[in-house]
Amino acid sequence: MRRREFFGLVGGAAVAWPLAARGQEPGRLYRLGGLHLAPRQAPHHVALFDELRRQGFIEGQNLAADWRGHGSSFDQFPSIAVEFANLKVDVILCAGDVAIRAAQQATTAIPILGITDDMVRSGLVRSLANPGGNTTGVSLLAPELDGRRQDLLMELLPGARRMTALADPNTTMPHQMLALQNEVRARGVELEIHRAERLEDVVPAIHAAKASGALALNVLASPLFFNNRQIVIERITTLRLPAVYQWPEMARDGGLISYGPSIVQIYREHMARLLVFLLRGAKPTDLPVEQPTKFELVINLKTAKALDLTVPTALLARADEVIE
Repeated sequence: MRRREFFGLVGGAAVAWPLAARGQEPGRLYRLGGLHLAPRQAPHHVALFDELRRQGFIEGQNLAADWRGHGSSFDQFPSIAVEFANLKVDVILCAGDVAIRAAQQATTAIPILGITDDMVRSGLVRSLANPGGNTTGVSLLAPELDGRRQDLLMELLPGARRMTALADPNTTMPHQMLALQNEVRARGVELEIHRAERLEDVVPAIHAAKASGALALNVLASPLFFNNRQIVIERITTLRLPAVYQWPEMARDGGLISYGPSIVQIYREHMARLLVFLLRGAKPTDLPVEQPTKFELVINLKTAKALDLTVPTALLARADEVIE
Protein backbone atom coordinates (compact mmCIF):
# COMPACT_ATOMS: atom_id res chain seq x y z
CA MET A 1 0.00 0.00 0.00
CA ARG A 2 2.90 2.35 -0.47
CA ARG A 3 2.14 5.50 -2.41
CA ARG A 4 3.01 4.14 -5.84
CA GLU A 5 1.61 0.63 -5.51
CA PHE A 6 -2.12 1.20 -5.95
CA PHE A 7 -3.64 2.48 -9.19
CA GLY A 8 -0.20 3.35 -10.48
CA LEU A 9 -1.27 2.48 -14.02
CA VAL A 10 -4.59 4.30 -14.22
CA GLY A 11 -3.52 7.82 -13.42
CA GLY A 12 -3.64 9.37 -16.87
CA ALA A 13 -2.25 12.74 -16.00
CA ALA A 14 1.11 13.82 -17.28
CA VAL A 15 0.53 13.91 -21.02
CA ALA A 16 2.04 16.28 -23.54
CA TRP A 17 0.63 19.76 -23.01
CA PRO A 18 -0.82 21.85 -25.85
CA LEU A 19 1.77 23.90 -27.62
CA ALA A 20 -0.84 26.61 -28.17
CA ALA A 21 -0.78 27.63 -24.52
CA ARG A 22 0.95 30.98 -24.28
CA GLY A 23 2.51 33.06 -21.54
CA GLN A 24 0.98 35.90 -19.56
CA GLU A 25 0.00 38.95 -21.52
CA PRO A 26 1.76 42.07 -20.15
CA GLY A 27 -0.67 44.47 -18.51
CA ARG A 28 -3.55 42.01 -18.53
CA LEU A 29 -5.63 41.28 -15.41
CA TYR A 30 -6.70 37.63 -15.21
CA ARG A 31 -9.98 36.97 -13.36
CA LEU A 32 -10.79 33.80 -11.49
CA GLY A 33 -14.11 32.72 -9.97
CA GLY A 34 -14.56 29.81 -7.58
CA LEU A 35 -17.36 27.58 -6.30
CA HIS A 36 -16.28 25.76 -3.14
CA LEU A 37 -17.68 24.61 0.17
CA ALA A 38 -14.19 25.19 1.57
CA PRO A 39 -13.20 28.72 2.64
CA ARG A 40 -10.43 30.77 1.06
CA GLN A 41 -7.98 29.97 3.86
CA ALA A 42 -8.26 26.18 3.42
CA PRO A 43 -4.77 24.64 3.12
CA HIS A 44 -5.34 23.33 -0.41
CA HIS A 45 -6.44 26.77 -1.63
CA VAL A 46 -3.37 28.32 -0.03
CA ALA A 47 -1.21 25.74 -1.82
CA LEU A 48 -2.91 26.51 -5.14
CA PHE A 49 -2.27 30.24 -4.93
CA ASP A 50 1.29 29.71 -3.75
CA GLU A 51 1.93 27.72 -6.91
CA LEU A 52 0.14 30.27 -9.09
CA ARG A 53 2.41 32.92 -7.64
CA ARG A 54 5.45 30.83 -8.59
CA GLN A 55 4.09 30.66 -12.14
CA GLY A 56 3.70 34.44 -12.38
CA PHE A 57 -0.02 34.82 -11.55
CA ILE A 58 -0.01 37.05 -8.49
CA GLU A 59 -3.19 38.07 -6.72
CA GLY A 60 -3.43 41.83 -6.43
CA GLN A 61 -1.14 42.32 -9.42
CA ASN A 62 -2.16 40.44 -12.56
CA LEU A 63 -4.67 38.05 -10.94
CA ALA A 64 -8.05 38.96 -9.42
CA ALA A 65 -9.82 36.16 -7.55
CA ASP A 66 -13.50 36.54 -6.71
CA TRP A 67 -13.97 34.91 -3.32
CA ARG A 68 -17.75 35.11 -3.00
CA GLY A 69 -18.09 31.46 -4.02
CA HIS A 70 -15.65 30.16 -1.40
CA GLY A 71 -17.27 28.84 1.75
CA SER A 72 -20.68 29.08 0.11
CA SER A 73 -23.46 26.45 0.14
CA PHE A 74 -24.86 24.14 -2.51
CA ASP A 75 -27.94 26.36 -2.79
CA GLN A 76 -25.80 29.41 -3.55
CA PHE A 77 -23.73 27.83 -6.30
CA PRO A 78 -26.14 28.38 -9.25
CA SER A 79 -26.64 32.12 -8.67
CA ILE A 80 -22.94 32.74 -8.03
CA ALA A 81 -22.04 30.79 -11.17
CA VAL A 82 -24.37 33.02 -13.22
CA GLU A 83 -22.66 36.10 -11.76
CA PHE A 84 -19.27 34.74 -12.80
CA ALA A 85 -20.60 34.06 -16.30
CA ASN A 86 -21.97 37.61 -16.55
CA LEU A 87 -18.64 39.00 -15.38
CA LYS A 88 -16.88 36.88 -18.03
CA VAL A 89 -14.17 35.65 -15.68
CA ASP A 90 -11.32 33.79 -17.37
CA VAL A 91 -11.80 30.49 -15.50
CA ILE A 92 -14.32 29.10 -12.99
CA LEU A 93 -12.66 26.80 -10.45
CA CYS A 94 -15.05 24.24 -8.90
CA ALA A 95 -14.95 21.45 -6.32
CA GLY A 96 -17.56 18.71 -6.34
CA ASP A 97 -20.30 17.58 -8.70
CA VAL A 98 -22.82 20.19 -7.57
CA ALA A 99 -20.42 23.09 -8.13
CA ILE A 100 -19.29 21.84 -11.53
CA ARG A 101 -22.85 21.32 -12.73
CA ALA A 102 -23.84 24.80 -11.56
CA ALA A 103 -20.97 26.29 -13.58
CA GLN A 104 -21.80 24.18 -16.63
CA GLN A 105 -25.42 25.35 -16.51
CA ALA A 106 -24.28 28.97 -16.26
CA THR A 107 -21.84 28.95 -19.20
CA THR A 108 -20.72 26.86 -22.13
CA ALA A 109 -17.97 29.34 -23.09
CA ILE A 110 -15.90 30.07 -19.98
CA PRO A 111 -13.37 27.32 -19.10
CA ILE A 112 -14.35 25.31 -16.02
CA LEU A 113 -11.65 23.60 -13.97
CA GLY A 114 -13.20 21.03 -11.65
CA ILE A 115 -12.10 18.49 -9.09
CA THR A 116 -14.52 15.79 -8.07
CA ASP A 117 -14.81 12.11 -7.37
CA ASP A 118 -15.63 10.66 -10.78
CA MET A 119 -15.86 13.12 -13.68
CA VAL A 120 -16.89 10.52 -16.25
CA ARG A 121 -19.45 8.48 -14.29
CA SER A 122 -21.07 11.70 -13.11
CA GLY A 123 -21.48 12.79 -16.74
CA LEU A 124 -19.42 15.96 -16.27
CA VAL A 125 -17.01 15.15 -19.11
CA ARG A 126 -17.17 12.85 -22.12
CA SER A 127 -14.02 10.92 -21.22
CA LEU A 128 -10.74 11.44 -19.39
CA ALA A 129 -8.68 11.69 -22.55
CA ASN A 130 -11.21 13.81 -24.47
CA PRO A 131 -13.32 15.74 -21.95
CA GLY A 132 -15.21 17.77 -24.59
CA GLY A 133 -17.12 20.95 -23.82
CA ASN A 134 -15.64 23.61 -21.58
CA THR A 135 -14.72 21.44 -18.57
CA THR A 136 -11.56 19.64 -17.50
CA GLY A 137 -9.88 18.96 -14.18
CA VAL A 138 -9.07 16.13 -11.78
CA SER A 139 -11.06 12.94 -11.22
CA LEU A 140 -10.27 11.31 -7.89
CA LEU A 141 -11.02 7.60 -8.43
CA ALA A 142 -13.45 7.85 -5.52
CA PRO A 143 -15.54 4.70 -6.11
CA GLU A 144 -12.40 2.54 -6.31
CA LEU A 145 -10.81 4.23 -3.32
CA ASP A 146 -13.99 4.00 -1.21
CA GLY A 147 -13.80 0.25 -1.77
CA ARG A 148 -10.10 0.13 -0.93
CA ARG A 149 -10.77 2.00 2.30
CA GLN A 150 -13.48 -0.52 3.13
CA ASP A 151 -10.87 -3.27 2.70
CA LEU A 152 -8.65 -1.46 5.22
CA LEU A 153 -11.49 -1.23 7.72
CA MET A 154 -12.18 -4.94 7.39
CA GLU A 155 -8.48 -5.69 7.84
CA LEU A 156 -8.45 -3.51 10.95
CA LEU A 157 -11.45 -5.35 12.44
CA PRO A 158 -11.41 -8.83 10.88
CA GLY A 159 -14.09 -10.17 13.21
CA ALA A 160 -16.65 -7.43 12.60
CA ARG A 161 -19.68 -8.64 10.65
CA ARG A 162 -21.65 -5.38 10.72
CA MET A 163 -20.26 -2.09 9.46
CA THR A 164 -21.66 1.17 8.18
CA ALA A 165 -20.81 3.93 5.72
CA LEU A 166 -21.48 7.66 5.79
CA ALA A 167 -22.43 8.79 2.28
CA ASP A 168 -23.20 12.12 0.66
CA PRO A 169 -25.83 11.58 -2.10
CA ASN A 170 -24.48 14.69 -3.85
CA THR A 171 -21.24 12.79 -4.40
CA THR A 172 -21.86 9.05 -4.16
CA MET A 173 -24.49 7.78 -6.59
CA PRO A 174 -27.01 5.09 -5.52
CA HIS A 175 -25.46 2.49 -7.83
CA GLN A 176 -22.06 3.13 -6.23
CA MET A 177 -23.48 2.61 -2.74
CA LEU A 178 -25.19 -0.60 -3.86
CA ALA A 179 -22.04 -1.90 -5.52
CA LEU A 180 -20.04 -1.30 -2.33
CA GLN A 181 -22.69 -3.04 -0.22
CA ASN A 182 -22.71 -6.04 -2.55
CA GLU A 183 -18.93 -6.34 -2.54
CA VAL A 184 -18.84 -6.26 1.26
CA ARG A 185 -21.77 -8.67 1.62
CA ALA A 186 -19.97 -11.17 -0.61
CA ARG A 187 -17.27 -11.27 2.06
CA GLY A 188 -19.73 -11.99 4.86
CA VAL A 189 -20.13 -8.44 6.21
CA GLU A 190 -23.30 -6.35 6.21
CA LEU A 191 -22.78 -2.69 5.31
CA GLU A 192 -25.51 -0.22 6.18
CA ILE A 193 -25.50 3.18 4.44
CA HIS A 194 -26.35 6.39 6.30
CA ARG A 195 -26.83 9.46 4.12
CA ALA A 196 -26.03 13.11 4.81
CA GLU A 197 -26.29 15.74 2.05
CA ARG A 198 -26.32 18.89 4.22
CA LEU A 199 -24.22 19.95 7.16
CA GLU A 200 -27.24 19.66 9.45
CA ASP A 201 -27.60 16.00 8.40
CA VAL A 202 -24.07 14.97 9.31
CA VAL A 203 -24.22 14.58 13.09
CA PRO A 204 -27.64 12.81 13.09
CA ALA A 205 -26.35 10.41 10.42
CA ILE A 206 -23.26 9.59 12.50
CA HIS A 207 -25.43 8.96 15.57
CA ALA A 208 -27.72 6.74 13.50
CA ALA A 209 -24.67 4.79 12.34
CA LYS A 210 -23.62 4.22 15.95
CA ALA A 211 -27.15 3.29 17.01
CA SER A 212 -27.35 0.70 14.22
CA GLY A 213 -24.89 -1.46 16.12
CA ALA A 214 -22.19 -1.23 13.46
CA LEU A 215 -18.63 -1.73 14.69
CA ALA A 216 -16.88 0.55 12.21
CA LEU A 217 -17.58 3.41 9.81
CA ASN A 218 -16.35 4.15 6.29
CA VAL A 219 -16.61 7.91 5.69
CA LEU A 220 -17.08 7.92 1.92
CA ALA A 221 -15.52 10.56 -0.31
CA SER A 222 -17.30 13.93 -0.16
CA PRO A 223 -16.38 17.63 -0.04
CA LEU A 224 -19.07 18.00 2.64
CA PHE A 225 -17.33 15.62 5.00
CA PHE A 226 -13.83 16.93 4.34
CA ASN A 227 -14.74 20.60 4.67
CA ASN A 228 -16.50 19.84 7.96
CA ARG A 229 -13.92 17.30 9.08
CA GLN A 230 -13.51 18.71 12.58
CA ILE A 231 -17.19 18.07 13.27
CA VAL A 232 -17.11 14.67 11.59
CA ILE A 233 -13.94 13.42 13.28
CA GLU A 234 -14.86 14.76 16.74
CA ARG A 235 -18.32 13.21 16.68
CA ILE A 236 -17.12 9.83 15.38
CA THR A 237 -14.29 9.68 17.93
CA THR A 238 -16.60 10.70 20.78
CA LEU A 239 -18.94 7.86 19.85
CA ARG A 240 -15.91 5.52 19.80
CA LEU A 241 -16.44 4.33 16.24
CA PRO A 242 -13.31 3.17 14.39
CA ALA A 243 -13.43 4.98 11.05
CA VAL A 244 -11.54 5.35 7.79
CA TYR A 245 -11.38 8.65 5.87
CA GLN A 246 -10.77 9.95 2.36
CA TRP A 247 -7.76 12.26 2.62
CA PRO A 248 -4.44 11.70 4.47
CA GLU A 249 -4.96 15.12 6.02
CA MET A 250 -7.98 13.76 7.92
CA ALA A 251 -5.89 11.26 9.91
CA ARG A 252 -3.43 14.04 10.65
CA ASP A 253 -6.38 16.05 11.97
CA GLY A 254 -7.35 13.28 14.41
CA GLY A 255 -9.06 10.62 12.31
CA LEU A 256 -8.06 6.99 12.88
CA ILE A 257 -7.04 5.90 9.36
CA SER A 258 -6.96 7.68 6.01
CA TYR A 259 -6.07 6.41 2.58
CA GLY A 260 -5.92 8.40 -0.62
CA PRO A 261 -4.12 11.20 -2.41
CA SER A 262 -3.17 14.37 -0.53
CA ILE A 263 -5.63 17.17 -1.33
CA VAL A 264 -2.92 19.79 -0.78
CA GLN A 265 -0.62 17.99 -3.20
CA ILE A 266 -3.38 17.62 -5.79
CA TYR A 267 -4.12 21.35 -5.72
CA ARG A 268 -0.45 22.26 -5.81
CA GLU A 269 0.62 19.82 -8.54
CA HIS A 270 -2.46 19.04 -10.65
CA MET A 271 -4.97 21.84 -10.24
CA ALA A 272 -2.40 24.64 -10.35
CA ARG A 273 -0.78 23.28 -13.52
CA LEU A 274 -4.12 22.90 -15.32
CA LEU A 275 -5.23 26.35 -14.18
CA VAL A 276 -2.04 27.96 -15.47
CA PHE A 277 -2.59 26.41 -18.89
CA LEU A 278 -6.21 27.60 -18.99
CA LEU A 279 -5.24 31.12 -17.97
CA ARG A 280 -2.58 31.12 -20.68
CA GLY A 281 -5.15 30.28 -23.32
CA ALA A 282 -5.34 26.49 -23.56
CA LYS A 283 -8.79 25.09 -24.32
CA PRO A 284 -10.37 22.72 -21.76
CA THR A 285 -11.16 20.20 -24.49
CA ASP A 286 -7.41 19.94 -25.21
CA LEU A 287 -6.48 19.22 -21.58
CA PRO A 288 -7.14 15.58 -20.55
CA VAL A 289 -8.72 15.08 -17.14
CA GLU A 290 -6.03 14.04 -14.68
CA GLN A 291 -6.09 11.35 -12.01
CA PRO A 292 -3.90 11.05 -8.92
CA THR A 293 -1.12 8.48 -8.92
CA LYS A 294 0.25 8.99 -5.39
CA PHE A 295 -1.67 7.55 -2.45
CA GLU A 296 -0.87 7.65 1.26
CA LEU A 297 -1.93 5.38 4.09
CA VAL A 298 -1.83 7.35 7.35
CA ILE A 299 -2.63 5.75 10.71
CA ASN A 300 -3.14 7.79 13.87
CA LEU A 301 -2.09 5.67 16.85
CA LYS A 302 -3.13 8.42 19.26
CA THR A 303 -6.70 7.99 18.09
CA ALA A 304 -6.35 4.19 18.15
CA LYS A 305 -5.25 4.39 21.78
CA ALA A 306 -8.21 6.61 22.65
CA LEU A 307 -10.46 3.94 21.13
CA ASP A 308 -8.64 1.10 22.97
CA LEU A 309 -7.93 -0.35 19.55
CA THR A 310 -4.88 -2.36 18.52
CA VAL A 311 -3.88 -1.81 14.90
CA PRO A 312 -2.58 -5.02 13.24
CA THR A 313 1.19 -5.05 12.80
CA ALA A 314 0.87 -5.87 9.10
CA LEU A 315 -1.27 -2.80 8.55
CA LEU A 316 1.17 -0.57 10.42
CA ALA A 317 4.04 -1.94 8.36
CA ARG A 318 2.38 -0.77 5.14
CA ALA A 319 1.62 2.73 6.39
CA ASP A 320 3.30 5.71 4.77
CA GLU A 321 2.93 7.65 8.01
CA VAL A 322 2.17 6.58 11.58
CA ILE A 323 1.19 9.29 14.06
CA GLU A 324 2.25 8.34 17.60
